[in-house]
Amino acid sequence: MNYMSTLIAVKDMEKSKRFYKEVLGLQVVADFGANVTLEGGIALQTLESWQEFIHHRPVTFSNHASELYFEESDMDGFVAHLEKFAIVYVHPLFTHRWGQRVVRFYDPDHHIIEVGEDMVMVVKRFAQSGMTQAQIAARMDVPLDYVQDCLQQ
Repeated sequence: MNYMSTLIAVKDMEKSKRFYKEVLGLQVVADFGANVTLEGGIALQTLESWQEFIHHRPVTFSNHASELYFEESDMDGFVAHLEKFAIVYVHPLFTHRWGQRVVRFYDPDHHIIEVGEDMVMVVKRFAQSGMTQAQIAARMDVPLDYVQDCLQQ
């Protein structure tokens, strides 16, 4: 068994392709019309074809039961990049208790997108602020060897 991709149904394929390219920088790997594969293993499927596949069962958008998760090494730059678009936010940039900065927003069909700060960057940010490796491990609730591995990257 091999995991292959995450597929999400979309109402307007062209709008969705544009969103994922312009906002998240994902290129189209394969375009089969009703199904488009993006970099990173994300597949977009037209709503009409998806409904056929699931024997015309109803499709519920904006259910807040899942998200597509990305990590970004330059969170400040990415948040500034988002300001160019009419983004509908689940929440603005905030910091989780372990120190990772994240932002969540919706794609055109109200699938949740989370962009979190790359965890290596979180460790390095804490180290640059003067925290010891032990303090970073305690702050992030991770093993000390994880912190050490991150600092070597």
